[in-house]
Amino acid sequence: MDMNLSAEDIEFRDEVRAFLNENLTDSLRTGLARTPGVFVEPDISLAWHKILYEKGWITHGWPVEDGGMGWTPMQAYIYEKEVALAGAPKPAPISLQLIGPVLCRYGTPAQKQRFIPRIRSGEDFWCQGYSEPGSGSDLASLSMRATQDGDKYVLNGSKIWTTHAQHANWIFCLVRTDTAAKKQAGITFLLVPLDQPGVKVTPIVSMSGDHEVNQVFFDNAETSVNNRVGEEGQGWEIAKFLLQNERGGSCFAPKLLVNISNLKKYAASYTTADGNSLANDPDFEARLAKLKLRAHALEFTELRIQADIANGRPAGPQTSLTKLISSNLAQDVQTLHNDLFAYEGLQLPSERPLYHDDAPTPVGSEAGQTSLAAYLNGRAATIYGGSDQVQKNIVAKRILQL
Repeated sequence: MDMNLSAEDIEFRDEVRAFLNENLTDSLRTGLARTPGVFVEPDISLAWHKILYEKGWITHGWPVEDGGMGWTPMQAYIYEKEVALAGAPKPAPISLQLIGPVLCRYGTPAQKQRFIPRIRSGEDFWCQGYSEPGSGSDLASLSMRATQDGDKYVLNGSKIWTTHAQHANWIFCLVRTDTAAKKQAGITFLLVPLDQPGVKVTPIVSMSGDHEVNQVFFDNAETSVNNRVGEEGQGWEIAKFLLQNERGGSCFAPKLLVNISNLKKYAASYTTADGNSLANDPDFEARLAKLKLRAHALEFTELRIQADIANGRPAGPQTSLTKLISSNLAQDVQTLHNDLFAYEGLQLPSERPLYHDDAPTPVGSEAGQTSLAAYLNGRAATIYGGSDQVQKNIVAKRILQL
């Protein structure tokens, strides 16, 4: 991939910047900046979702025939970078980056006609039903059953760590439809409405005080056979496709570089015991420089993946590499962020969200108020989307051929 921007790329970058300057409000920026969780609340994400939908930029990573814009890999990277620099929130990533591409690839014409317009408009809000108690990293061991009964499936079991299930009206689930087959071969991918008898969403409040995840119980809940994606037993193949999008379907480096740059700015207002700016403290500068170098190395890896995609090659197992690197780097950035704010970061207000007028007043800075909560929530980054151990095994076997 040519790292130098062409005249067309520069024109596109300027268009993105102009759009962001005109449409990204202070309230949306503040909502993202003052959210310590992994995802912003739906009031923030859906507000930005509608703006992007009206612009026609809501599904830039999708195939053109399903509503994508046909951007080049470099344009997609430029967009991600400018969004990160501007401080824009992510619109409904589970809907747009996970189930949307699955339906584009594996959905029937009827499923596409029914679901894709409502995903693009934001009318449907999706959550993901993968992990179960005892089946997280070893996802193939899942046990939630779906039994076909005429033109419907009857579901029994539970899913856990289900992000924003309290807001969702649909969930896509991996379920076991065949207990006799090899464990990967007995898994099927189903779309299930949440607003029905037999479905119970129970909140899980994290140690940071955030309610992002849930456990969802299914007691003879039902979904139509028409809501099966692919064939019975094809769920594992579809799950791997989805996880490649989750692990490597977007660019992590631009946002990490913005966070590292913000640390430099925050440090300028703090002083060491001898009265010097913390931004000039040798230890802090060394830690910050190492983080920046790692982020730039990640950026080049992501661009190589974009180059592969541009040349018609699938993203493949290297997405596990970017997931592994970006998760650990994000945690290290959060650690330095928390070290920087020290006692300010010890405040852990239970009120949410923190961007409304009635939010608690921060002790010190707003960035310090969210520091510890963001750090605690960030500990999950090396688990969700595939744990570090799983990613290392994939890298060892499929990239290094060990």
